[in-house]
Order: sequence, then C-alpha cells, then structure tokens
Amino acid sequence: MNIYSFSPFGYEGALVKVEADLRKGIPAVDIVGLADGSVKEARERVKAAIKNSGFDFPEERVLISLSPADLKKEGAVFDLAIALEILDKQNPVAHATDTWLCYAELELSGKLRPVRGTYAALESAKAAGITKAIVSADVPSSEIPDGVTAYKVDTLKAAYHIATLIDNGKVPDLPRIRNNGITFPLEDDGSIDKIQDTALLRAMMIAAAGRHHLLAIGKPGCGKTLALQHFQALLPALTVEESQSVTRIHSLAGLLPAKDELVKVPPFRWPHQTASMEGICGGGVNCRPGEISLAHNGVLFLDEAAEFRSSVLQMLRVPMESGNITLCWDGRSTTYPAKFQLLMTANPCPCGNYGEDEKICLCSGKSVEQYWNKFSAPLLDRIAIRVHATGKDDGTEKLTLEQMRKKIARATEIQRKRGMYNQHITPTYIGSFCTMADDAKNAFEKLTELSPRGQRNVLVVARTISDLDGIELIQKEHIEEAVKLATWEISL
Repeated sequence: MNIYSFSPFGYEGALVKVEADLRKGIPAVDIVGLADGSVKEARERVKAAIKNSGFDFPEERVLISLSPADLKKEGAVFDLAIALEILDKQNPVAHATDTWLCYAELELSGKLRPVRGTYAALESAKAAGITKAIVSADVPSSEIPDGVTAYKVDTLKAAYHIATLIDNGKVPDLPRIRNNGITFPLEDDGSIDKIQDTALLRAMMIAAAGRHHLLAIGKPGCGKTLALQHFQALLPALTVEESQSVTRIHSLAGLLPAKDELVKVPPFRWPHQTASMEGICGGGVNCRPGEISLAHNGVLFLDEAAEFRSSVLQMLRVPMESGNITLCWDGRSTTYPAKFQLLMTANPCPCGNYGEDEKICLCSGKSVEQYWNKFSAPLLDRIAIRVHATGKDDGTEKLTLEQMRKKIARATEIQRKRGMYNQHITPTYIGSFCTMADDAKNAFEKLTELSPRGQRNVLVVARTISDLDGIELIQKEHIEEAVKLATWEISL
C-alpha cells in the first residue's frame, strides 16, 4: 500500500510520500525528510492514537521517511498518513495494494480532525493519478473534487478498515454545480432598487456585465459606499471552472463554507484601510493567499481608497494586468490566480466638499493634489469606468434589479461564448472582438489625445455596452458613453 500526504505551500503545494521501516533496536520513532517541530510532535500523537484505537504500537525502532527529502514539511497534516503507514508495515495485508492520499490530523483518542487545504490536496492527488483518499468526516463535500473517491471517516480505526477492506467503504454522493444557464445566486433584498443615483447604477451594471474596474467619486453621504456594497447582487453565479479555482484558494485559506457544494457566489472581499501589503497580496511562511487572490473571480472593494497606503495601491497594478501574483518565501515561489474586479470609492478631496456648490471646501490646492497623487496616473489608467456619484436621479431611465440582471445575463452569455470577459480582452483580440460600425470608427479615431491604454478602455467598455444591448457592431453612441465613463476625472 502506497500512502501519500500533502504539504500545503502557496497555490500549488506538493504531494509527500510517507514510508515507514520497522527494525530491531531500542523502541523509538525517528522522522526524516526535513520535518519541522510540529511534524516531529506527531510521533507522540500517532503513538497515542494507535493505542487508543485498539491497535498495538510496534515495540521496535520506527523510522518514518517523508519524501521528497529536500522539501520542508510543516504542520499536523501528516498524522493520518504516518499512522496508517505504521499499521500497514506492522500488519501487512496482501490485497491492500492501492495508492491513497491520507490527509487529516489525529487526536490522542484516534479521532480525525479536518485540516486546511483539503480541496487543494485532493486536486493535486488527482493530477498525479491518485484517485482514492481518506479524510475527516467533518470535511464538507464541497472540498471533494470530481474524479476522486474520498472516504470520510471519524476515527483512525475506521480509516484503517477502509484502506485494508475496501469493500466496506461507502462512496459519498457529491452534489456539483452544473452549467445550467446564467443564474444569480443572491436573492433580491430590495437594496439595489432603493438607490436613487441612476448614473451610478448604470455604471455598476456596465461594470458587472464586463467585469470592469470601477472608481466612484463623490461627496460624503452621497451613497456611493452603500451602492457598491450591494454590487455582488449584480454578478452571475460562477461557472464550474471558475468555482473550482475559487474553492481551492478558499480551502487553502481555511475559509470554505461548510456546504455540500462548490463556491458558486462570486467572492466579495472588503479589506479595511489599515490592511498591510502582505494582507492584500498574500505571503507569510506558507505563502497564504491575500485579499486579491481571495477575490479571484469576484470583487475586491476598497472603500475610501485614498486612506490605503500608497504602496498597497501601487501593488495592485501588476495583478490587474496579469491576473495572477507570484509570491516568494525562503527560496520557494508560488503563483496564485488573482483575476479580481476592483471597486473603489473616494472623496473628491480630504474634506469631501471639493467642487460642491452647497458646501465650502477647506482644503488647500496642495493637499488636494497630494490626496490624488496617492492613486498615481498608471493605477487610474487601469480603471476603465470612473463615475461621479451624486446620490441624485439625473433623469435617465432607472432599471430595476430584475431588468439589470436580464441585460447582464445576456452580455455574460455572449462573453462566455467568446471565451473571455471584456475586461480581459488583450490587444491581440481587440481587432476581432471590438468590431465597430463606420460612424463609431470615425468617433473613435478622433480620440488621439488618449493613451493606448485609455483607447483600449474605451473600446472594451463600448463592447460591454453593445453586449448589454445585444448588438454585434459597436455603435457611435456606445463609443460616446464609453468615453464619458473611461475618461472622467476631477479637475484640480
């Protein structure tokens, strides 16, 4: 019987083969393979768990090898694998020749405890051709990927019987998300319909339909934060492929909800303004995911964005372009996916009254300039939609949440058939995806003062507006509206 465990590190992690050797000598347990203190503590846990489960612990010298030997091992994730390997070497069963992934912590009583990163461990095992696993009974079925037969058990004794008497095992029936059209997972609580700012609602609908980054600027109390915190209601459910990567990241972070299904609601992360660089981008000893990876295939909402550290804001620029982030620690590196949709709110100045007719701004010109310099031109250039939030109805048609969802669903279906969301359209695909009518081409060719990225922003936003209307060719009015959204800026 071949037994493997999993060493979580970053997004990928590594499978670890566990081997045991029993030999004559003074009874002791040695663990080799670059194991840290927390792994070596498993010697006493495993010994007590084996005895309390009704088995005899070998009265010999036990050598445990964790390979590859040059990979540092940490945590209690190897407990179950070590215990089963010892029992297998002590009482070999002829027909027990399968390869297993065993991933759980042991209590002294022999009871199994779930550990972080179960979904990632099972996916890595499946990629290596290991299709049988034993995990804790407390692991939700959402952590069991398709293609893996995972047996959920309570105790070490039950795990041993599963591994040696496979016919007694019961394969769980796992519900899965299927692609049954475009659906919206969050129920309508009426919050969106109460928003009076029609210009902001329109911008939110376009941003949700094309996964565009959005910056809302307005005075304090205009309702920009209240509106954007309900942005998640406009997002369709994740596809199976999107859900699998989100589930893996949240499993590694220990944030997976105890539900018997994959994550289908797009993540909505709302970090505080005091968040550190490591908290946003990720890192630490095991390169844990940060907020931008936890927001993968969802939303990263920075409320009062000017209050965040300038270094944190500038760090977002590369992930916004590449859709991933590479973290390094102690000579090792890992790459997390980070295709997040950035939403930000900001006041027009430190006091919030700049440009308002009814109130007086007390900020100096220099302080207003310093306030906006925190964002930097390259960061703002990556935000395709910028809207002035007034909190008032500007006279345009106001759509209900149901009406907006119908338009977003139509645009989402069109983009999924193309193979990418409009926000992710690269210059390579601009020519084939953003086809324009003649009058739209003439209007676009006049935008010579815009940077290449600014021109690209106009095109992809216009593409989304056209998709919302169900029109293949981008029209002149789509370009004009996109220009207003993609180029608006406060006058200093």
